[in-house]
Amino acid sequence: MPKKGKKYQDSVKLIDKTKLYDVKEALELVKQTAKANFDETVEIAVRLGVDPRKNDQQIRGAVVLPNGTGKTQRVLVFAKGDKAKEAEAAGADYVGEQDYINKINQGWFDFDVIVATPDMMAEVGKLGRVLGPKGLMPNPKTGTVTFEVEKAVKEIKAGKVEYRVDKAGNVHTPIGKVSFETNQLVENFETIMDTLVKAKPSAAKGTYLRNISVSSTMGPGIKINPAAYL
Repeated sequence: MPKKGKKYQDSVKLIDKTKLYDVKEALELVKQTAKANFDETVEIAVRLGVDPRKNDQQIRGAVVLPNGTGKTQRVLVFAKGDKAKEAEAAGADYVGEQDYINKINQGWFDFDVIVATPDMMAEVGKLGRVLGPKGLMPNPKTGTVTFEVEKAVKEIKAGKVEYRVDKAGNVHTPIGKVSFETNQLVENFETIMDTLVKAKPSAAKGTYLRNISVSSTMGPGIKINPAAYL
């Protein structure tokens, strides 16, 4: 196992590994333990008491963070006619049809999110083998397959993030940057947690919120007491 750097080891000393912190204290610690020479992303990791193998326990969606993510997403929209014009007016970075499908097939990925109108999905769906593994495939559950193109683009630009439970029952989502004020990170954190609590499947048994932690890109994880959300 590779040895952790001195900065990381110094950061670990600031954390009580036996303690479950409250949200504000944990996020203040995240800011203190971020030692990299760039504006690190702050991430939340939640382990849920669900069985992702079962269709009735799949958790996936999207939510707009009140303070954004600190990153401007590059949006590609697949749309025709008036909907293409609507996407351009809303601030989409790229708008097109077959031309962009061809570019992606040739290895172009200079975008972060794809929005597609339902009438384009027959063609966009052919990119599934390319986009799927990268988590870029548009999906109605995340609001990225829609005729409400203007709304979708503006929400993404405003700080919309997707969340999805992985095979181990974990959800990982960015909630901002280390440079954010603590209260901004707290507001974004609470928005994510409120969304996940509301998304609890009726089929889920036992403890739903098993573990919650926050960390910066290069920093150690800090555990948060889930009791307040149970």
